Amino acid sequence: MTRAVIQGLVLFLLPFVLFAVYLVSRRRNPLTWSHWSDQSLWLAIAGLGFVIVSLVATGLLAERQTGNYVPTHVENGRVVPGHFE
Repeated sequence: MTRAVIQGLVLFLLPFVLFAVYLVSRRRNPLTWSHWSDQSLWLAIAGLGFVIVSLVATGLLAERQTGNYVPTHVENGRVVPGHFE
């Protein structure tokens, strides 16, 4: 679950990072609010778009498990992890 949250956060922040790189390449100060104020809404929309597209792609392209799920259980004193049969 933590991996999914971190991936979503990275995808959301990607447009902001790219815009900061653009500002640096244009020799502008990326810490000045005036450069960000007009673009922040569009950067947030782009970040949300990246996250939504990644979630849809994961839902459509993820590997599906077939068969019955056997939950974690104890056999002969050993813990057997859950698996599909």
